[in-house]
Amino acid sequence: MLVSATDMLQKAEAGHYAVGAFNLNNLEWTTSLLRAAEETQSPIILQVSKGAGAHMGGFKCNALMVAEMLKSQHMTVPVALHLDHGTYEGCLAALDAGFSSIMYDGSQEADFETNLKNTAELVKLAHAQGVSIEAEVGGIGGTEDGVTSRGECADPEECKRIADLGVDFLACGIGNIHGVYPDDWEGLQFDVLAAIKEAVGHLPLVLHGGSGIPDDQIKKAIQNGVSKINVNTECQIAFADATKAHFASGEVDKPKGFDPRKCLKPGFDAVCDKAKEKIALFGSEGKGWN
Repeated sequence: MLVSATDMLQKAEAGHYAVGAFNLNNLEWTTSLLRAAEETQSPIILQVSKGAGAHMGGFKCNALMVAEMLKSQHMTVPVALHLDHGTYEGCLAALDAGFSSIMYDGSQEADFETNLKNTAELVKLAHAQGVSIEAEVGGIGGTEDGVTSRGECADPEECKRIADLGVDFLACGIGNIHGVYPDDWEGLQFDVLAAIKEAVGHLPLVLHGGSGIPDDQIKKAIQNGVSKINVNTECQIAFADATKAHFASGEVDKPKGFDPRKCLKPGFDAVCDKAKEKIALFGSEGKGWN
């Protein structure tokens, strides 16, 4: 069954490792990520954005698909189904659909007070259903579901005010961006991360835009309080590269080579391999029920 992400992330924060949060794109993608988690005995967070959720038939369809796949794949590790970058209305829809975790991205609101007010309301609604909730302070750079942000570093005092509302984990801008990092990216701002961690205590922190950040910075972020790391772009690139290579090899021209289950399999295997690589980097391998 699906679980809240609270327990797995509290354990990650205490144990100085991180749990990977991987975005879903279709059924086979979901299978690949679940296989990676089971084979590494790692907890995992499966994320759904508004756009991907609609592509896969809507939030209710998403929740039913994942719940049934947990049974069919005989999963033995904790799995949370999480709404990624939700609006206020999107969070209500995800709660109604049966998601076990939600993110309210109040950084997109016109002012911080609106973020504060809506987060407070959603904390009560989520916790009443046993659902974990992530909030955000400071816009993450790049483009996510059509919303573009240049990115900004979060204010530690604002982070504390959001944390005090009872959120279960907090996303905060520390120079990270969505998508592919440019060559002139300045890197994560660890002084900001340290100030935020001091302000919020043992609350697990979230690093969005985890694709493409150098391994040494990922490890340093984990040691400084990051407990959830979002990954999507690197999995998409791995899928695209493996699929292009398979088509270029001529395998699809062989008898029955056009079967989608065959010609797309290398791409989905690459997604699984990339997820296992990230799980090892984040340190959650073997932490399924620690």
